Amino acid sequence: MNRRVIGWIIAWVLKVEGYLLLFPCVIAYIYRDKEGWVYLAFALIAIAGGYLLSFRAPRNMEIYQREGNVAVGLAWICISLYGALPFVMTGEIPKYVDAVFEIVSGFTTTGSSILKDVEALSHTSLFWRSFSHWIGGMGVLVFILMLLPARGGSHMNLMKAESPGVEVSKFVPKVKNNASSLYRIYLGMTAAMIIVLLISDMNWFDSLCITFGAAGTGGFAILNSSCASYTAAQQWIITIGMIAFGVNFSFYFLALTRHGKEALKMEEVRTYIAIIVVSAVLIAVNIHNQFPGFYQSWGKTFRDAFFQVGTIITTTGYSTTNFDLWPSFSKTILFFLMIFGACAGSTGGGIKISRLILAFKTIRSQLYQIVHPRGVRQVKMSGQVVSPKTIRSCCIFLVSYFAIFGLSIFLISADGHDFETNVSAVAATLNNIGPGFGEVGPICNFSFFSTFSKIVLIFDMLIGRLEIIPILILFYPRTWKNNG
Repeated sequence: MNRRVIGWIIAWVLKVEGYLLLFPCVIAYIYRDKEGWVYLAFALIAIAGGYLLSFRAPRNMEIYQREGNVAVGLAWICISLYGALPFVMTGEIPKYVDAVFEIVSGFTTTGSSILKDVEALSHTSLFWRSFSHWIGGMGVLVFILMLLPARGGSHMNLMKAESPGVEVSKFVPKVKNNASSLYRIYLGMTAAMIIVLLISDMNWFDSLCITFGAAGTGGFAILNSSCASYTAAQQWIITIGMIAFGVNFSFYFLALTRHGKEALKMEEVRTYIAIIVVSAVLIAVNIHNQFPGFYQSWGKTFRDAFFQVGTIITTTGYSTTNFDLWPSFSKTILFFLMIFGACAGSTGGGIKISRLILAFKTIRSQLYQIVHPRGVRQVKMSGQVVSPKTIRSCCIFLVSYFAIFGLSIFLISADGHDFETNVSAVAATLNNIGPGFGEVGPICNFSFFSTFSKIVLIFDMLIGRLEIIPILILFYPRTWKNNG
C-alpha cells in the first residue's frame, strides 16, 4: 500500500476544494451576503493546508488499483466532511450530520435534502449546494488528473475508480488528455445550457444553479417549488439538458471527432433514448386518462411526462409536479427508471443501462448454452465482444448493489416509517436521484429521519456515486496491509 501517494492525492483534493470554495465568495460579494466571510475563511484554510501537505511529492508516484480505489474513496469522504463545515458555521444548517447529508447529496449529485425551506438559505449557500453538483458530476479527481504529473498509465486507476460505468475507455492515449477531453465536453455543454436558459428569459442566478444541477444530474432546486414555476419553454430546455447529460460522453467525443457512425452504433445510447420515449408516452397516456380535469392539454401532459421521466432516469431529481399523486402504473414506471439510471460514462447514477443490457445478454447466452451445449455464443455490445472480466465485474456489482439495497432498507426501517418511504428513500439515495415516494416525495424532504438513518443514507449516496468498490474496499481489512 503506497500510503504517501494516497495522502498526497487527498492533499491535492483539499487544495482544489479550497479554490472551488472561492466561487461562492464571488456570489456573496454580488449579493452582499455576510456568509461570504465564512466561505472565504474555509477556502483559504483548505488552500493553505493543501499546499502544505502536497508541497513535496512522494518518490513513488505509482498508483495501482488498490491505491486508486482507496484514494478516491477517502477523497470523497474528505471533501464532503470539509465541504459541510460552511453550512454549520453560517448557522444555516446547525447540525453537522444534516450539513454532511446535504453536501454529500450535492457532491454525489443526489439532490436529496434535509431542508424544509430552501429559499431561506442565502444566495451564497444556494450556489454552493448547486455548484457541488457540477463538481461531483464529472468528479473532482478527474479534474485533478489534468494537473497531476503523469507516470505511465497508473493514473488510469484513479479515473477507473471515480468514473461511473462498466469500464473506462481511453479517448486519447494519455490520461491527462483523456480527462481534458471529458472536461472540455462537460464545460461546453454546461455553457450551452446556461446561454439557452438566459435566452429563454431566466435570470442569471437561476440559470447557473439549474444548469449545475442538470449538468451534474443532481437536482438541488433553489425554489421550494423546484422547477414548477418556470415557463413551459424553460422546462423543455431543462428536460433536454438533463437527458443530454445522461448520455455516455464517449458518444459526444466520437461525434465531435468525426466518428459519427461509431457514435450511432452505441447500443447503450439507443436503448437509453428508446426507454425514455416509451416510458414518457406510457405515462402521458396514463395520467391524461386518470386526471382528465388537470391534464386537459396534451402539451402539458407530455411536458410533465417527459420532464419526470428525464429527471428520474438521469437521476437528476428536479420536479414540475407532485408525481407521488400519479396512478400506480406511472409510479411503477418511475420506480424502475430509478433503478435503471442513465448511461455509463455520463454524470447520471443508477445501475446504468449498459449493465442492464449486459445482464440480459448474459442470461440469453446462458440459456443458449443449455439448449446448445456444443455451441459458442459470445456476448457482444455495440458489435464488440464483451470480455469475461467485464461480465464478471457487472455480476459482482449487481449482487453487491442489491445486497446493500436490502440491508439499507432493513437498517432504516427501525425508524418506524412506512415501507414505501423506506424503499424509495434507499432507492433515491443509492441511485443518486433525490426525491422518492411517500414521505420522501417531490414536495417532501429527508429531515424526519433519525441521525443513524441519515448516516446510512449518506453511506448509500457515496457508495452509489462511486459504484460500490471504492467505498467498500475501505472496510476490507486486507486493504490496509502493506502486502497482499
